[in-house]
Amino acid sequence: MSEQEDRQTTSGEQQGVSWVRWLPLGIFLLLAVFLGIGLTLNPNEVPSPLIGKPAPAFELPRLDNEQQIFSSSELHGKVWLLNVWASWCVSCREEHPVIAQLASTRLAEVIGLNYKDDSADARRWLARFGDPYLASAVDREGRVGIDWGVYAVPETFIIDKQGIVRYKHTGPVTVALLNEKLIPLLKQLQEEG
Repeated sequence: MSEQEDRQTTSGEQQGVSWVRWLPLGIFLLLAVFLGIGLTLNPNEVPSPLIGKPAPAFELPRLDNEQQIFSSSELHGKVWLLNVWASWCVSCREEHPVIAQLASTRLAEVIGLNYKDDSADARRWLARFGDPYLASAVDREGRVGIDWGVYAVPETFIIDKQGIVRYKHTGPVTVALLNEKLIPLLKQLQEEG
């Protein structure tokens, strides 16, 4: 091999080595960009495949009388809110006064979905903290929750008069969320035909 070929080979190897040297920095910068984007997202606004689609229908025993069945079809033509809760859920207790405040506005029928809970515990919980729900349906095994895409409690859904899911919130409903998002949306939906 000539001296010139040897220099070209060495130069090519050095260029390859210098590129590899910058690879970890490039990967780090890419990860930093994705982390930065992720930190700007609101973890309570989990996208739901149900938004804009018909609400899953259900028929479940009522919490106040498990011999009676509550059917979501009873809400046809009404704006309603489905609040998924459980007596064992600490965040549900935190949001409960806000749900009661919302129910007192009468902007929507407020329905509870008692999720994977003991009914006696749930009834005691409502007796202690108050019952803001028009009805609470018992989803003991969580099957209806699966249809709705529930993966944590509390979760709250708003359904319009046509039975279309218009909004989903994961986590406790706060006074700020109630005033800034839920009440304006419910008023808008009530005005729509």
